[in-house]
Amino acid sequence: MTLKLILIITLCAPDLSVMEHAYTGVLHYSVVERGHIPAQLGKSWAAPKMSGHPYLMLRPESNANIYIRVIQGDVPADYEPMSTYGWNATEFLVQDPDALAEAIRKPGSGFTVAGEPRPLGPNSPIRAMQAIGPAHEVLYLTRPPEGGAMETAHTPVDRPFIVILGNRDLPATQAFLQSTFGLSSGTPIAARMTVLNKAFGLDIETTHPLTVARVSPQYSIELDQYPDVARERPHAKGALPPALAMVSFETESLESVKDKLLAPPQRIKRAPYDGRRTGTLRGPSGELIELIEDARHNER
Repeated sequence: MTLKLILIITLCAPDLSVMEHAYTGVLHYSVVERGHIPAQLGKSWAAPKMSGHPYLMLRPESNANIYIRVIQGDVPADYEPMSTYGWNATEFLVQDPDALAEAIRKPGSGFTVAGEPRPLGPNSPIRAMQAIGPAHEVLYLTRPPEGGAMETAHTPVDRPFIVILGNRDLPATQAFLQSTFGLSSGTPIAARMTVLNKAFGLDIETTHPLTVARVSPQYSIELDQYPDVARERPHAKGALPPALAMVSFETESLESVKDKLLAPPQRIKRAPYDGRRTGTLRGPSGELIELIEDARHNER
């Protein structure tokens, strides 16, 4: 099985209006759909309690083919960003992290600065900052160097290009991604993670093992080894987890993973599924991975 691209990043938030204000006002995303989660999707996610919940679908100003789906859902009072295993952050291409930090600091933005703009490391041409959103979701806001190998942002805040997974056992996750999707990842390196260190009360310069699994030339999964004191993501039974709840990938076919899915595949009519089959599986750190077959497979 091959993953082709990241299609949807799903957030669970207690107040959709606050999320809409933050994402349209600061990130300049636009709402492309409003609705309620169909029972088919709730079943596919093994989260039947999400059926009927209102949601928003947002898209970047660049009109890149990737969506932020925000579903109304509870965030437990004891949930702290970056403190649990699973999907923990989304990294966006941006043009000017310093200007964005100023916009976030304005009263009512909906976001808070979690890590000031700075180079990724000594002499690094990549400049980045971190922010926390209204649903306690973590955003990495990154400006790659002009003329480098990395794609740059076409709008002040462009599309996500990396999703960050907090791992219980990094080698186990590497093996899972290789055996399930054929995704290889390199030998982990030690990297400073500002927001992770803040979450666990560590020295800001503390490093943690990190590696990257490249899904395509445009999209990657960052794999971070979390400290032993990290815990499972708290959530209600039959519901999606809070904040960054799930990541949806387009793939060629569900056939090779049908026995690993949480429920039988479902065919969803509404965009961006567009009548394609979808199924969901759970990874080694509790992360939910939604898989959506590409159009060519569904035409067979």
